[in-house]
Amino acid sequence: SRRGRWRDCMRFVTSVVSCCPAELKQEVNGKKETLRGFNIKLQDTILFPEGGGQPDDRGLIGEVPVLRVKRQGPDALHFVASALEEGQEVRLKVDWDRRFDHMQQHSGQHLITALADKMFGYKTTSWELGHQRSTIELDTPSVTPAQLQELEEAVNEKIRAHLPVSVQLLSVDDPALEKVRSRGLPEDHAGPVRIVSIVGIDDNMCCGTHVSNLSHLQVIKLLGTEKGKKNKTNLIFLAGNRVLKYAETSYNTERSLVSLLKTGPDEHVEAVDRLQKSVKLLQKTNLSLLRDLAVLIAQNFKNDPQKGNFFSLHKKEGDNEFMNIIANEINTEETLVFLTVGEEKGPGLFLLAGPSKLVTDAGSQVLELLQGKGAGKNGRFQGKANSMARRGEVEALLRRYKCD
Repeated sequence: SRRGRWRDCMRFVTSVVSCCPAELKQEVNGKKETLRGFNIKLQDTILFPEGGGQPDDRGLIGEVPVLRVKRQGPDALHFVASALEEGQEVRLKVDWDRRFDHMQQHSGQHLITALADKMFGYKTTSWELGHQRSTIELDTPSVTPAQLQELEEAVNEKIRAHLPVSVQLLSVDDPALEKVRSRGLPEDHAGPVRIVSIVGIDDNMCCGTHVSNLSHLQVIKLLGTEKGKKNKTNLIFLAGNRVLKYAETSYNTERSLVSLLKTGPDEHVEAVDRLQKSVKLLQKTNLSLLRDLAVLIAQNFKNDPQKGNFFSLHKKEGDNEFMNIIANEINTEETLVFLTVGEEKGPGLFLLAGPSKLVTDAGSQVLELLQGKGAGKNGRFQGKANSMARRGEVEALLRRYKCD
């Protein structure tokens, strides 16, 4: 059976040729990290190294996870966290879900690229197999909605025709290569040239992994286009299981919106538009009230016969404009003003205004206590605070400055 043949491709017995210390630079939760480990070279491998727009495979060497596979000339280097003994026999296992997903996207790209060229003369200049969706860069300033629909119908028609996809190896000097679609060989290429063919549609020089029949793609969805580099258009697509996952996610989102908006799916856009307009109106009203409140706060302080020469205020709601209105209303040449907005012990904004020398002298200490960043001149110092937890200490510090 087809599934049986695929299962045979998931496992492979080989031996370790070399094991060398190495480092892997990766990004975890937005932070760049360097992982120390080993590059393993094997006698042969079933794990695809990164290349040709396709990400690398993942899998196991024995029980050791393979974290990255990259090409080095004709060889593949498998990065692992623990060392393996040279010469030992090992069993390889490929992460099949990841591999099959990449096969569907890559074969889908070949099909879209070939038909976009045949139907409209749009050449593919590059492509990227993304984590969630893939992008083909077409050498055209634009693709019309009608062309997009026509192209989608054509690629799915070819999928329904269950056309075979085959692989052949040709020597570098084979005249047949002149008729093959190609963006050129890499400089360190070695050995025969691999050609991936979709019967009657496309012959393409390619090192990537592919399905053996277009029917394995199931379906292709062209999501749309975006403006690319100069005179280029990026075509965004999904193939195979990604289309099914996209449909499931879209349906779950639709159900959540029905519950939240209390309207049917056909009315969601209109309902969100009404909400956005209501929010903008409320924000405008809120800003106006905050400005009025800022003026009243300043006037209340100025009218206090026992006001002194130091004013401090913290308010959860507010912004830089709110604080500056208060400072502008108070005579900061004689009065030291310390204002903060935000969470009581969380992040927020601050403003220190008063006599220039005093503000300059106290500024760095205020930043340190609030774990913040800021700058100022002419008797104003303001910025962002990462924590308001020590606000009371800042206030005590400023009172001492004022007394001195």
